[in-house]
Amino acid sequence: MSDRIDIAIIGSGPAGVSAALNASIRKKTFKIFGSKEISQKLVKAHKVNNYLGFYGKSGLEIRDEFAKHLESMDIDITEDKINNIYSMGDYFALMGTNNNYEANTVILATGVNFGKPLKGEEEFLGRGVGYCATCDAPLYKDKVVTIIAYNKHEESEANFIAQVASKVYYIPMYKEEVEVDSSIEIIKDTPVEIVGDKLVEKLVLKDREIETDGIFILRDSISPGQLVPGLQLDGNHIDVDRKMSTNLKGCFAAGDIVGTPYQYIKAAGEGNIAALSAVSYLDEQRRNNK
Repeated sequence: MSDRIDIAIIGSGPAGVSAALNASIRKKTFKIFGSKEISQKLVKAHKVNNYLGFYGKSGLEIRDEFAKHLESMDIDITEDKINNIYSMGDYFALMGTNNNYEANTVILATGVNFGKPLKGEEEFLGRGVGYCATCDAPLYKDKVVTIIAYNKHEESEANFIAQVASKVYYIPMYKEEVEVDSSIEIIKDTPVEIVGDKLVEKLVLKDREIETDGIFILRDSISPGQLVPGLQLDGNHIDVDRKMSTNLKGCFAAGDIVGTPYQYIKAAGEGNIAALSAVSYLDEQRRNNK
């Protein structure tokens, strides 16, 4: 467990990067979690004309400017996927794939690229459904595990749990060639429903069914309601006020995850507000604790 930080920023798109810049300027301790590539969505933009000061630039060019800005301020992105965040009252516990963390405040800037939950997924969360195979591997010693992976880099998680489980099924939801240990059974099919009584018992696919003790769903990002228990949502978005505050004290959100329009400049502005709100919250807490 690392030392408790002031602000944990989840997501490295325009909202998360903007929040990190302002956390740094305000001299707060923080970590920004995401990809060092910054934003895959931004990179894919052919041309952006509605970002003030970046007229006619491609998404890749803007991404590179973001990266230069971060580098100039010695801000490093922590490439650890945060799977769960728990409000502990006066701080937050963050469960990552590689490490666990503690933070006094959290800014959620995860975007909206999470998939729609499978039927039964939310019902069996914590009862056979999980989002981090390496985290929960000890629970599945000599048991049957199924991994539904949306990105090729998740193959390492499958290989890891194959060393523990008696059997691993791997269902790739991506197009690249699958390269996993020979002991793992690769299934090219579409997951439909997770079924069980009190615990997961099987996965129903379009063309077959698999009996399994555990199912790990490895998406690039997790829906906010699953990521942070108790978070108030407005449809698929996080419900926030003008200060980017959620219903959980010390938890803020910004960017696409709080609603439309899905615009880069809007996300960056909200990241700025969220960071300033987190700073104000921290300063007020410290005054009250004196």
